[in-house]
Amino acid sequence: MTPDAINAAAEILAGLRLHSGSGATQLDELSPGCRPQSLDDAYAIQARAREFLQARGAGTACGWKIGCTTPVMQQYLNIPHPCAGTLYSASVHAHSATLDKAVFFRLGLECELAVRLGDDLPARSGGHDRTTVAPYVESIMASIEIIDHRFADLDSVSTASLVADDFFSCGCVTGGEVSLQSIGDPALLTGGFSIDAAPAPETGKGEAILGHPLTALAWLADHLAAHGARLSRGQIVTLGSVVKTFYPSAGMQVKAVFDALEPATVNIVGSASG
Repeated sequence: MTPDAINAAAEILAGLRLHSGSGATQLDELSPGCRPQSLDDAYAIQARAREFLQARGAGTACGWKIGCTTPVMQQYLNIPHPCAGTLYSASVHAHSATLDKAVFFRLGLECELAVRLGDDLPARSGGHDRTTVAPYVESIMASIEIIDHRFADLDSVSTASLVADDFFSCGCVTGGEVSLQSIGDPALLTGGFSIDAAPAPETGKGEAILGHPLTALAWLADHLAAHGARLSRGQIVTLGSVVKTFYPSAGMQVKAVFDALEPATVNIVGSASG
């Protein structure tokens, strides 16, 4: 893609991200003149949009989300590989958050494990695996990823366009942080959504995330290295949803509940019919 085409796509997507619910409308697809034709194009657009979003009130880029790391989400989206997006400080919440459905096109929630980096994670010759990234993890936590459907029809939009748009990302809510060592093997953690204090109707294990949650972190470290970047101390990374995306109604309280971890909580407000 040309720099002008990358810039045009980034302007559109940043504007949509910041003005959803304020007269903006969902896209069917990016126009042919600025539509990414490859994942490399998509990540170039994402990087340019990151500059716009940070300058226009989204907060500082403070971490990453990884999508499509579990079979349930790969089947749901028909995308067989992980995809990365950016987290911004203005939409990363500790412990709990109240979300107004009116400011989203279609609000969705995903039940995830997340980690915080305790040190910069450099590139590694031959690539990383779960054992090489583990020493860089300061803490692990439950997380609710907040997503939005800025494209109207998932069946017609390309994967590259979804990636360019930070792969649905709108932030996250994280539960209390604990050391990786204190919870044993994170692959064995079981989690799901508790709705209005009821037991989770559907659960998944950490091992669903690419076989082990830290394998997703290793994938991201290698992905960023291939694009001239790296994971940094203090960044949060959400690793993927262990159950299918949940679309809440107004009035609900939703908690991401995992063994041995403090829940993350969102309270949904807005029109009961929205």
